[in-house]
Amino acid sequence: INAEYGEASSTHSRHLVHMSKKTKKERVVKEEVTLGPQNLKEGELVWGVAHIYASFNDTFVHITDLSGKETVVRVTGGMKVKSDRDESSPYAAMLAAKDCAVRCEQIGINALHIKLRATGGSRTKTPGPGAQAALRQLARAGMKIGRIEDVTPIPCDGTRRKGGRRGRRL
Repeated sequence: INAEYGEASSTHSRHLVHMSKKTKKERVVKEEVTLGPQNLKEGELVWGVAHIYASFNDTFVHITDLSGKETVVRVTGGMKVKSDRDESSPYAAMLAAKDCAVRCEQIGINALHIKLRATGGSRTKTPGPGAQAALRQLARAGMKIGRIEDVTPIPCDGTRRKGGRRGRRL
Protein backbone atom coordinates (compact mmCIF):
# COMPACT_ATOMS: atom_id res chain seq x y z
CA ILE A 1 0.00 0.00 0.00
CA ASN A 2 1.35 3.36 -0.98
CA ALA A 3 -0.40 5.47 1.68
CA GLU A 4 1.49 8.66 0.89
CA TYR A 5 -0.13 9.01 -2.53
CA GLY A 6 -3.41 7.29 -1.61
CA GLU A 7 -2.83 4.43 -4.03
CA ALA A 8 -3.65 0.86 -3.18
CA SER A 9 -4.53 -2.25 -5.07
CA SER A 10 -7.08 -4.84 -4.06
CA THR A 11 -4.47 -7.60 -4.08
CA HIS A 12 -1.17 -7.20 -2.32
CA SER A 13 1.70 -9.60 -2.76
CA ARG A 14 3.89 -10.60 0.11
CA HIS A 15 7.24 -12.25 -0.56
CA LEU A 16 8.37 -14.93 1.82
CA VAL A 17 11.91 -16.23 1.56
CA HIS A 18 12.47 -19.84 2.56
CA MET A 19 15.94 -21.28 3.06
CA SER A 20 16.20 -25.02 2.64
CA LYS A 21 18.41 -26.61 5.28
CA LYS A 22 20.45 -29.03 3.13
CA THR A 23 21.03 -27.08 -0.09
CA LYS A 24 21.27 -23.54 1.36
CA LYS A 25 19.36 -22.24 -1.66
CA GLU A 26 16.74 -19.54 -1.41
CA ARG A 27 13.26 -20.23 -2.66
CA VAL A 28 10.84 -17.31 -3.00
CA VAL A 29 7.17 -18.08 -2.37
CA LYS A 30 4.66 -15.48 -3.52
CA GLU A 31 1.55 -15.15 -1.36
CA GLU A 32 -1.50 -13.23 -2.63
CA VAL A 33 -3.64 -11.29 -0.14
CA THR A 34 -7.10 -10.26 -1.35
CA LEU A 35 -9.32 -7.74 0.41
CA GLY A 36 -13.09 -7.73 0.74
CA PRO A 37 -15.62 -10.54 0.40
CA GLN A 38 -14.74 -13.57 -1.72
CA ASN A 39 -16.90 -15.71 -4.08
CA LEU A 40 -19.84 -13.33 -4.56
CA LYS A 41 -22.74 -13.99 -6.92
CA GLU A 42 -23.39 -11.65 -9.85
CA GLY A 43 -25.37 -8.59 -8.77
CA GLU A 44 -25.00 -9.29 -5.05
CA LEU A 45 -24.80 -6.18 -2.87
CA VAL A 46 -22.02 -5.75 -0.32
CA TRP A 47 -23.06 -3.11 2.21
CA GLY A 48 -21.01 -0.52 4.04
CA VAL A 49 -21.87 2.56 6.10
CA ALA A 50 -20.86 6.07 5.01
CA HIS A 51 -20.55 8.40 7.98
CA ILE A 52 -20.66 11.94 6.55
CA TYR A 53 -19.80 14.63 9.08
CA ALA A 54 -20.40 18.07 7.58
CA SER A 55 -19.55 21.05 9.76
CA PHE A 56 -18.98 24.59 8.54
CA ASN A 57 -15.19 24.09 8.80
CA ASP A 58 -14.65 20.69 7.16
CA THR A 59 -16.40 17.65 5.69
CA PHE A 60 -15.44 14.08 6.63
CA VAL A 61 -16.47 11.09 4.50
CA HIS A 62 -15.73 7.99 6.57
CA ILE A 63 -16.74 4.57 5.24
CA THR A 64 -16.88 1.54 7.53
CA ASP A 65 -18.29 -1.97 7.47
CA LEU A 66 -21.84 -2.53 8.75
CA SER A 67 -20.77 -2.78 12.40
CA GLY A 68 -18.87 0.51 12.19
CA LYS A 69 -15.78 -1.00 13.82
CA GLU A 70 -13.66 -1.59 10.73
CA THR A 71 -12.71 1.52 8.73
CA VAL A 72 -12.50 1.03 4.98
CA VAL A 73 -11.50 4.58 4.02
CA ARG A 74 -11.68 8.06 5.51
CA VAL A 75 -11.08 11.21 3.46
CA THR A 76 -11.72 14.82 4.47
CA GLY A 77 -12.27 17.96 2.45
CA GLY A 78 -9.07 19.39 3.92
CA MET A 79 -7.06 16.54 2.38
CA LYS A 80 -8.29 17.52 -1.11
CA VAL A 81 -7.86 21.32 -1.22
CA LYS A 82 -5.03 23.66 -0.31
CA SER A 83 -6.72 26.66 1.31
CA ASP A 84 -8.31 26.47 4.76
CA ARG A 85 -11.51 28.26 3.79
CA ASP A 86 -12.28 25.70 1.05
CA GLU A 87 -12.19 22.67 3.37
CA SER A 88 -15.96 22.69 3.93
CA SER A 89 -16.87 23.62 0.36
CA PRO A 90 -19.08 21.36 -1.77
CA TYR A 91 -16.22 20.91 -4.23
CA ALA A 92 -13.86 19.55 -1.55
CA ALA A 93 -16.61 17.24 -0.27
CA MET A 94 -17.18 16.02 -3.82
CA LEU A 95 -13.51 15.14 -4.29
CA ALA A 96 -13.39 13.38 -0.91
CA ALA A 97 -16.49 11.31 -1.71
CA LYS A 98 -15.09 10.39 -5.12
CA ASP A 99 -11.89 9.05 -3.52
CA CYS A 100 -13.95 7.05 -1.03
CA ALA A 101 -16.07 5.54 -3.79
CA VAL A 102 -12.99 4.45 -5.75
CA ARG A 103 -11.52 2.76 -2.69
CA CYS A 104 -14.84 1.04 -1.93
CA GLU A 105 -14.96 -0.41 -5.44
CA GLN A 106 -11.42 -1.77 -5.03
CA ILE A 107 -12.41 -3.54 -1.84
CA GLY A 108 -15.75 -4.73 -3.20
CA ILE A 109 -18.31 -2.58 -1.39
CA ASN A 110 -21.03 -1.53 -3.84
CA ALA A 111 -23.88 -0.33 -1.59
CA LEU A 112 -23.91 2.17 1.27
CA HIS A 113 -26.16 3.21 4.12
CA ILE A 114 -25.67 6.92 4.90
CA LYS A 115 -25.31 8.40 8.38
CA LEU A 116 -25.29 12.18 8.06
CA ARG A 117 -24.12 14.31 10.97
CA ALA A 118 -23.87 18.03 11.69
CA THR A 119 -21.90 19.57 14.56
CA GLY A 120 -24.84 19.31 16.97
CA GLY A 121 -24.72 19.54 20.75
CA SER A 122 -24.99 23.16 21.86
CA ARG A 123 -23.83 24.29 18.40
CA THR A 124 -25.64 24.25 15.05
CA LYS A 125 -27.85 21.31 14.10
CA THR A 126 -27.70 22.19 10.39
CA PRO A 127 -25.30 20.16 8.21
CA GLY A 128 -22.59 22.15 6.42
CA PRO A 129 -22.41 22.87 2.69
CA GLY A 130 -20.49 19.69 1.88
CA ALA A 131 -23.11 17.20 3.07
CA GLN A 132 -25.35 17.21 0.03
CA ALA A 133 -22.44 17.32 -2.41
CA ALA A 134 -20.76 14.31 -0.78
CA LEU A 135 -23.96 12.26 -0.79
CA ARG A 136 -24.69 13.14 -4.40
CA GLN A 137 -21.16 12.22 -5.50
CA LEU A 138 -21.38 8.80 -3.81
CA ALA A 139 -24.60 8.14 -5.73
CA ARG A 140 -23.09 9.33 -9.02
CA ALA A 141 -20.06 7.09 -8.55
CA GLY A 142 -22.30 4.04 -8.88
CA MET A 143 -22.89 3.22 -5.22
CA LYS A 144 -26.34 1.95 -4.34
CA ILE A 145 -27.78 4.10 -1.53
CA GLY A 146 -29.74 2.34 1.21
CA ARG A 147 -31.04 4.16 4.28
CA ILE A 148 -30.21 7.81 4.92
CA GLU A 149 -30.21 8.68 8.61
CA ASP A 150 -29.49 11.92 10.48
CA VAL A 151 -27.32 11.15 13.52
CA THR A 152 -26.67 14.73 14.67
CA PRO A 153 -26.34 14.77 18.47
CA ILE A 154 -29.25 16.71 19.96
CA PRO A 155 -29.01 17.57 23.68
CA CYS A 156 -31.96 16.75 25.92
CA ASP A 157 -30.80 19.50 28.21
CA GLY A 158 -27.21 20.53 27.85
CA THR A 159 -24.87 23.33 28.75
CA ARG A 160 -25.50 26.97 27.85
CA ARG A 161 -24.71 27.96 24.29
CA LYS A 162 -21.80 30.33 23.74
CA GLY A 163 -22.41 33.91 22.70
CA GLY A 164 -23.77 35.48 25.88
CA ARG A 165 -27.15 36.94 26.71
CA ARG A 166 -27.32 39.35 23.76
CA GLY A 167 -25.79 36.96 21.20
CA ARG A 168 -22.88 37.42 18.85
CA ARG A 169 -22.81 41.01 17.67
CA LEU A 170 -21.30 41.53 14.24
